[in-house]
Amino acid sequence: MDIMQSALEKHKEWKGKIEIVSRTTVNNRDELSHAYTPGVAKPCLEIQANPELSYELTRRHNLVAVITDGTAVLGLGDIGPEASMPVMEGKCALFKEFAGVDAFPVCIDSKDTDKIVKTIALISKSFGGINLEDISAPRCFEIEKRLKEIVDIPVFHDDQHGTAIVASAAMINAAKVTGKKIEDMTLVINGAGAAGCAIAKQFITLGIGNIIMVDIKGIICDGDEFENPSHYEIAKLTNKNKIRGSLADAMKNADAFIGVSKPNLVTADMVKSMADKPIIFAMANPTPEIMPDEAKAAGACVVGTGRSDFPNQINNVVAFPGVFKGALAVRAKDINEDMKLAAAYAIAGSVSADKLDADNILPDPFDRSIPVAVAKAVADAAIKSGIAKKKEYTL
Repeated sequence: MDIMQSALEKHKEWKGKIEIVSRTTVNNRDELSHAYTPGVAKPCLEIQANPELSYELTRRHNLVAVITDGTAVLGLGDIGPEASMPVMEGKCALFKEFAGVDAFPVCIDSKDTDKIVKTIALISKSFGGINLEDISAPRCFEIEKRLKEIVDIPVFHDDQHGTAIVASAAMINAAKVTGKKIEDMTLVINGAGAAGCAIAKQFITLGIGNIIMVDIKGIICDGDEFENPSHYEIAKLTNKNKIRGSLADAMKNADAFIGVSKPNLVTADMVKSMADKPIIFAMANPTPEIMPDEAKAAGACVVGTGRSDFPNQINNVVAFPGVFKGALAVRAKDINEDMKLAAAYAIAGSVSADKLDADNILPDPFDRSIPVAVAKAVADAAIKSGIAKKKEYTL
């Protein structure tokens, strides 16, 4: 039985991967009176007088909504809200398993940006944070932007920022392995959707020398016309030398490549045309832009993919649990660039110098110390950048 069929059998067995577990008992009248009426009226009135007490008197302080419209689910595309539930439940299970953060799936039956934003805003008072998931571009950009403006809790689109954080961490360590300096590097990003644009912005914050973005039409250059409004912004931030052409043109003399696009787009000749000791992160799933063995045969020094059956899996699970754990711990109003960068350095720093090599640039995702390290870095960055409501915290 292959993994797909066995996973289906497991889902039939589980009948859902998460459940609500009570933190209190209700076995007698006294317990009933404390957990519910009449005693529950007192915390209600306290919260009415001071809404911030909702973090002290309810589970809100540790509760994240995992929200999707089902339009960009994994590599499956627009499969709808019902079909997206197994993925959202899985994400919630990862939150709990890796960081002890409670999460609940919310699958919205609409593709209307206004309705989605309004729906999330209206339910936001029940949660401590919002994790947007598997929403197609370019709507995902606008949904996130507008929500950040109107809600007072962290909003994080994991497909964008989680991917960007882990890719940054991987690049920090790949640069160490190859002896390259981030500020001197030219990076090619193939795929200018949600993940690609977020990766570009994260690497600009990281201090990368130059980025060349490539989409299905070729190299993105300032002055061109674009169907995707977000490409106008990214064009102004990238391609310093204003080169034009194909992916092959972009990769000539580049130090690194990140693919968040489609299978088999990168050839051995493209890798051979890159600078010395090239870095290849071919993250298309399940089939990468180039297979690791082919990339290494063509001269790649460090190769990462999104797959677990090759070294250097670039997996968001080392980022988002800790990011939210840290943001929730200090009641951050947002997850800003400082917090994302701190998360990237915390992940990179979790690989000790004696273990760092071309096949080991990221920590083991099952190392339970990673979410704690990321959470601490994120919480400290939130306090330092002035968006934390709490200055002291415990993890």
